[in-house]
Amino acid sequence: MRYPRLIANGKALEYNAKTVVKMCHDMGIELTAVVKVTCGEPRLAKMYLDLGADMIGDSRVENIVKMRNADIKGPFVLLRIPMISEIPDVIENVDVVLVSELSVVSALGKEALRRGKIQKILYMIDVGDLREGVWYENAVDEIVKASKVDGVNLYGIGTNLGCYGGVIPNEENMNLLVNIAKAIKSREVNFRIVSGGNTAALYLLEKNILPNGINGYRLGESIVLGTDVTNNRTFPFLHQDTFTLQSEIVELKTKPSVPHGKIGRDAMGRIPVFEDLGKRLKAIVAIGEQDVPSDGLKPINKGVRVLHASSDHTVLDVTDFKGSLKVGDVLEFRLTYGALLRAMTSSYVYKDWSQL
Repeated sequence: MRYPRLIANGKALEYNAKTVVKMCHDMGIELTAVVKVTCGEPRLAKMYLDLGADMIGDSRVENIVKMRNADIKGPFVLLRIPMISEIPDVIENVDVVLVSELSVVSALGKEALRRGKIQKILYMIDVGDLREGVWYENAVDEIVKASKVDGVNLYGIGTNLGCYGGVIPNEENMNLLVNIAKAIKSREVNFRIVSGGNTAALYLLEKNILPNGINGYRLGESIVLGTDVTNNRTFPFLHQDTFTLQSEIVELKTKPSVPHGKIGRDAMGRIPVFEDLGKRLKAIVAIGEQDVPSDGLKPINKGVRVLHASSDHTVLDVTDFKGSLKVGDVLEFRLTYGALLRAMTSSYVYKDWSQL
């Protein structure tokens, strides 16, 4: 058995996907199921599509190529606004691409025409979070111009909230997006989708307060973890046991709880803080900050506490663990979204998708 090991719980993921698909479709929402946190895992994308997701979203063209090479048909949405240098790959592999610059739209149109294609675009609008998108006050004119570029088709408009500025989606900023959509359409520009955002906006569906006119969502975290980091909550109707990280103990010794000597910065440039609890039984597991942020590890085993980590080692306090431990034993963790992202990206963490 290879460790550290990240195990996907197929039944929990399937339940979450079914639930979210139904929730969206019951409200007339087109769902782009996002797989970027799993680096575009084809088996997960297939599951989402089989369960009724309308599109698959990812932020990297490379992941979309990987899924296409695995015979996943899509359609695919590129969630990160594209680099000029990757436009040929976008035209070749992406069905809908998020955009926020007229110069990029022009380059997409030229390349699409050169290849005898029409590229669908979803123009992003910044309604306050300060990540991608034309600022909402300038959105109508800029998007009308984009709609007239040869070689592209305006598939929709959208916004993103929560991921950068932490701004919470609400009725006010969703209505702002709806009103911009109406203003664009009043200029005789037609499009299909008004995409209201990501997992942070899912509570608007839960409470049935999503303004009329929003008909698209892009959801990843809610399905893969059953959590909403922006609103600091778990979804009571979804599973959180979707992934388990297993890591092997490589050292087990009783040591002081505070280091001896002058404290400087650790390997990550942080100044660590320690609580003096006397001597404690400590376990070192063979995983570190290169693989997963230690503050995103949530021990499943009772009596285990994460203390700190370097690039390759994570130190745990196991004094209160009920039972016996030895070197070679495996401890288990749940993960935050950020921890899952880094663990999936690390080539040193074995990914076990056998339950899908």
